[in-house]
Amino acid sequence: MEQYEPDRLTPVEAAAVRRSLRNGRAAMTRRSLLRASAGGALAVGGLGALSACGIPAANKSQGGVSADDHSATEKVVNFSNWPEYIDVDDKTKRHPTLDGFARQTGIQVKYTEDINDNDEFFGKIQPQLAAGQDTGRDLIVLTDWLAARMIRLGYVQKLDASNLPHAFANLSDQFRDPDWDPGRAYSYPWQGVSTIIAFNKKALNGIEVKSVSDLLDNPKLKGRVGFLTEMRDSIGMTMLDMGKDPAKFTGDDFDAVIARLQKAVDKGQIRRFTGNDYTSDLTKGDFAACIAWGGDIVQLQADNPDVGYVIPDSGYMTSTDNMLIPNRARHKTNAERLIDYFYEPQPAAELAAYINYVSPVAGVQPYLAKIDKSAASNPLIIPDKAMQAKSHAFRALTQKEETAYQQKFSKLTGA
Repeated sequence: MEQYEPDRLTPVEAAAVRRSLRNGRAAMTRRSLLRASAGGALAVGGLGALSACGIPAANKSQGGVSADDHSATEKVVNFSNWPEYIDVDDKTKRHPTLDGFARQTGIQVKYTEDINDNDEFFGKIQPQLAAGQDTGRDLIVLTDWLAARMIRLGYVQKLDASNLPHAFANLSDQFRDPDWDPGRAYSYPWQGVSTIIAFNKKALNGIEVKSVSDLLDNPKLKGRVGFLTEMRDSIGMTMLDMGKDPAKFTGDDFDAVIARLQKAVDKGQIRRFTGNDYTSDLTKGDFAACIAWGGDIVQLQADNPDVGYVIPDSGYMTSTDNMLIPNRARHKTNAERLIDYFYEPQPAAELAAYINYVSPVAGVQPYLAKIDKSAASNPLIIPDKAMQAKSHAFRALTQKEETAYQQKFSKLTGA
């Protein structure tokens, strides 16, 4: 039986979480909490206690096996998601897309915003999953690296393709075949997150920024460059700039990226590594340019015309938040129908118009244009084929690699 011992939060991640709780336009929202904690476990509450000993994976005879499915007689689905990650009617405070699903199917959605951190949530549900018990949830949304872990541990169920005709047909090619879930047998993306280069035009004052090399090597930008405390984003973007593939890199490749970034730190080129609070540095002009998350930039541009972005010729990093059905879920078929519903173009457009992340649904653009033309034409929300072709994902890491790489990255950032 496979044993799992939760990762402890590294110093750099702990610092990022603290910054995220205090600073930035999205302080205390899903974006800052998710991205700040994306590299490791938040050792608080029950999770801190769990780290004292290994916890078994699900018994392989029960992993991926449903409890009795009560979907036919119980018209409900229990859906756990992150705060501020779905459309909301400002007047009624209801979720229009979920109301639409109920009208269409007769299935009521019990929607709970109880995922504030990947590993904190994992620590909450893992004892039940390891014991082969129902978590009380039929559908959960987790970031790709934790989704990969859940699949590896046998904690989630294989999806029934016959209940997912829209999802199968409309999933964007960009997200169709991750190395941790080939063919999307266990998961479908809720939304995508793009990592790009952002800049403040006024702070640049005519300096051209087109690549990570410009950030690291242009002496005119010394002390005015920001990188992220999320390892996969900062390492991945630099790796692409060096001609390496984040989906296939070796330990030597990783060390070469660390060395390059360390050189930039030593000469004062990089001002600092940040969590979500980079948005404040960027809008004020303390950062002339930085590594950034596309969803933030869409919102910042609405308030500040000086904020812009560039997609490097070398490519950019993409991650996903993913819908999964835990073992022993009581309403598996209902959950699959909800997944499929969000791959119908109209609900997908309503969701994208409200939250401004990358929609994983091909064909959504004309529907989104009827709601918000600017969103429909924004490649940070609807990437065109050229942009999709530049998208890269960070490969799944083993437990040993995760620990070793985070230690090296923590040393680099000085946290």
